Amino acid sequence: MSEVKKIMDNYIVSARKYRPSTFNSVVGQKSLTTTLKNAIQRHKLSHAYLFCGPRGVGKTSCARIFAKTINCLHPGDNGEACNECESCISFNEQRSLNIHELDAASHNSVEDIRSLTEQVRIPPQLGKYNIYIIDEVHMLSQNAFNAFLKTLEEPPAHAIFILATTEKQKLLATILSRCQIYDFTRITVADIVEHLQYVASQEGISAEPEALNIIAQKVDGGMRDALSIFDQIVSYTGGNITYKSVIENLNILDCDYYFRFTDIILKGEVSNGMLLLNEIFRKGFDGQHIINGLASYFRDLLVCKDESTLVLFEMGASVRDRYRDMSRQCSDQFLYQAISLANDCDMKYRNSHNKRLLLELTLIQLCQLTPSGAQQPEEKKKPLLHTLTEAPATPAPLPPEAARTSIPESKKVAEPAGAPSSPGAVSRPPRSTSIGNLTPPSEPQTAHQPPAEKKNESDVTPFGTEEIIRCWDEYAAKMPKQKGHLKNTMINCKPVLKDNFRFEVVVYNPVQKDELLNESAEILKTLRAQLKNSRIQFTVLIDERNEKKLAYTSIEKFEHLNRINSLLSHLKEEFDLTAD
Repeated sequence: MSEVKKIMDNYIVSARKYRPSTFNSVVGQKSLTTTLKNAIQRHKLSHAYLFCGPRGVGKTSCARIFAKTINCLHPGDNGEACNECESCISFNEQRSLNIHELDAASHNSVEDIRSLTEQVRIPPQLGKYNIYIIDEVHMLSQNAFNAFLKTLEEPPAHAIFILATTEKQKLLATILSRCQIYDFTRITVADIVEHLQYVASQEGISAEPEALNIIAQKVDGGMRDALSIFDQIVSYTGGNITYKSVIENLNILDCDYYFRFTDIILKGEVSNGMLLLNEIFRKGFDGQHIINGLASYFRDLLVCKDESTLVLFEMGASVRDRYRDMSRQCSDQFLYQAISLANDCDMKYRNSHNKRLLLELTLIQLCQLTPSGAQQPEEKKKPLLHTLTEAPATPAPLPPEAARTSIPESKKVAEPAGAPSSPGAVSRPPRSTSIGNLTPPSEPQTAHQPPAEKKNESDVTPFGTEEIIRCWDEYAAKMPKQKGHLKNTMINCKPVLKDNFRFEVVVYNPVQKDELLNESAEILKTLRAQLKNSRIQFTVLIDERNEKKLAYTSIEKFEHLNRINSLLSHLKEEFDLTAD
């Protein structure tokens, strides 16, 4: 028992035990420490410094190292303190009378600052300077700041102030203008992992690189937080840190779930996706945590697709290879749409009354992004992104925006029986126009020619989404300058492969739709020839989210008001007015 008690009495947490004591031991702030060392070596010291940045990145540690090195009696050629002179020894033993620390969070009154300014007048007993480190300086009251201004602007020659804060924006401009400002940055994942590996080796602890990488990502660039979590995991595992133990202890959603989600989405297996989502819920994870992780996961897949952006992926080597293999199975278009859907769900999540349904709806939408998810029986499939709606049999309170798309008489859809008509009424085509049965002018379809579905199998060559997008882009690239608007439409609106060699193109407005319709014959002719498939068809849809933003025409406004008050028609005829 006495040995155990002795060990417990001597135990020091890693954040204190491995706190940097020299500039070279500061992690992730090399440019700042180099600047401070050069200032000391060249005797170009300012009277006031401001160290600002996130918590746990080394602001106070650097302030203490800087203060010790300034007063070192025998500094080294490398700009470091000797740690052997009386000034360094007294500082290391926390009995230095030249270095004073003030916590502004608990000493933020005018009286505290006045006491400090009176103390500033006393010259140093050992060394050249009295250094005053004020931590969390943004916590000082307004009156305390005002009392401090004069001393900060014109301190005695032997006084140097080092202010530290996590919230620079809360400081007065008059304070900022009197200081040299050093912005500390978040420590990178790689630097944190390297330091944790060093600590583990010093403590005789076994740690998997993937496990330390998870810790480094969790702390968002703070070394102090990383060391605290490291101690927590060591206590949980008894000194053998594994990836699984970190996931369990920190209650992190394992990336294996995201890989399983991707497999399910690529196959369009909605039911399996529902079951996997339920499994994650049963483990106690919050829905927003799930959708945030899924969005980040899709982003990481997109990063892994290009070698030039791979540096943005902060994961271990083994995990990186797994992400890279999965990214090869996903097209860029799929990942763009998946990230957008996950982001939309995240923004709507907080205000949703049925949060689980929102997640399930997003999952269904993700499964419909791939050809496998779209190839379901038509009677069972309910598209969620772009639902095709028919013209209502009775007039709605306001005319739908999609009615502004004008089409030739030969392509108009017949009005349903019993539909009301009024003079000057605007023709309202359906929201989607299928052009799959259009035949190129060079191949007119005659009565003796069988439909496309019954052609010889030699004319039907299978193709995938990437191939149709490639041919689509090649066609757009060869378009003449006078069709620049259509070219931009084809560049920005990519085809999405559906079932039976049919694909859809979603555009943003009726003008783009009409342009694609007019060019459809040539597009089909080229695609069928390049892909060697005479069954290719495609449909043009208008994004409903953009339709809702369009303004109503004057005729539509008049029709709507006339339904409310029929006297408007008599007024129009009596005074010979026009609706536009």
